[in-house]
Amino acid sequence: MQAAKWALRHLTLVLLGAALAVLAGCASRSGGYYKDDGPGRDIPADIASIPDAVPRIERHAPANFRPYEVFGVRYIPIAEDQPYRQEGVASWYGRKFHGEKTANGETYDMYAMTAAHPTLPIPSYARVTRAGTNRSVIVRINDRGPFHPGRIIDLSYVAAAKLGLIGPGSGRVVVQAITNADIRAGRYPAAPLMASAQASPPPDAAQARPVNLPAEPLEPLTPLAPVPPVSEAPRPGGIYLQFGAFSSAQNAQSLAQRVNIEAAGQAGQATVIHQPPLYKVRMGPYLSRDEAAHTASRLAESAGLNPVIALDQGL
Repeated sequence: MQAAKWALRHLTLVLLGAALAVLAGCASRSGGYYKDDGPGRDIPADIASIPDAVPRIERHAPANFRPYEVFGVRYIPIAEDQPYRQEGVASWYGRKFHGEKTANGETYDMYAMTAAHPTLPIPSYARVTRAGTNRSVIVRINDRGPFHPGRIIDLSYVAAAKLGLIGPGSGRVVVQAITNADIRAGRYPAAPLMASAQASPPPDAAQARPVNLPAEPLEPLTPLAPVPPVSEAPRPGGIYLQFGAFSSAQNAQSLAQRVNIEAAGQAGQATVIHQPPLYKVRMGPYLSRDEAAHTASRLAESAGLNPVIALDQGL
């Protein structure tokens, strides 16, 4: 009788362990990587030269637009021509899922420029820019995930490597959808001028160079544009659109002039805020993140400007 009880208890523990292993596998999609996931053993030597995904118009299965539910959360995929921009934390997934089927039936290749997203159309394309750097990649969305409140996108191993996210496992990014309308026009969203909403700069931010320069040199400014004054940091808690952050007040004023010329007063004036050691080019404050995001979308469409939402914490 005792032997039978022991055998039953042992079997229960084995089954419980198996169930926990399955749950751990699901959890691997919500972090940088988990336990038996991670980098592969045969990483290509030329991984840095793997080209970005090339956007093209693809056929979508109607099922890919159906609402779905995971872990009690309901997700509603967006339309193929709906503009989308979000800032948050990106993670990546690797060898555990290499060779497995993605949400749309394709085979996941950790060395291809792909990503998983909860609501962007599959397949579709997006530009992903790492906050605080000039690194930006274009990926093809062919999977669903991550299903974690602290993550907005799961990158393939190679996409994460090109953004410098392999070591830390995750990092803040800006995700911008590339719509079919963008593809038809041959115009893809540019990398944000300043891809960081962090209030505090990294340790080396006080070097005598901008934290993040525009991809192209600044165009000559019209002499009619007034030079924006430099003001001291406002009270903490405000929601702003941020276009750049510099260690030089002159560089910040030049960018603010450019922004005001291109925006043509459509969304207020860009000003220079001094938060030592940086001079930040901002618009706002706004009453809510939704209002700020709506303004950012309008500026992107009408003036080609790509600010990010910054929450002022008074640092």
